Amino acid sequence: MMKFIRWFLGKIILFLDSAFVPRSVERSAEQQKKLDERMKKFALYQFETCPFCVKVRRAMKRMGLNIELRDIKKVPSFAEELLKNGGQLQAPCLKISNSDGSIRWLYESSDIITFLEDSIKATA
Repeated sequence: MMKFIRWFLGKIILFLDSAFVPRSVERSAEQQKKLDERMKKFALYQFETCPFCVKVRRAMKRMGLNIELRDIKKVPSFAEELLKNGGQLQAPCLKISNSDGSIRWLYESSDIITFLEDSIKATA
């Protein structure tokens, strides 16, 4: 029964997400290209029907960010990588590849959104 409820709620979340798509910020092509380059250092570990993942994806859409999405439900190797390197099998999680070669794993949707907002400011 719980599996059905989760499935049903997931479908509702996806419907609402697609029905109310946020508008992206408009930037010049040069600004967007610069931002896209910065975003190549990030990957979002998530799954489609997770409400907190939807929250982060919607914020990314509003901010006009192109970040690789890694679905931990559909691709077992992504789940394994998240657990092995991030320490928790929890979504959403932002993998941040720093310029010095170090990797940071950022959990919690609100923390991820704040980090992304700060990253935009740093790129501007």
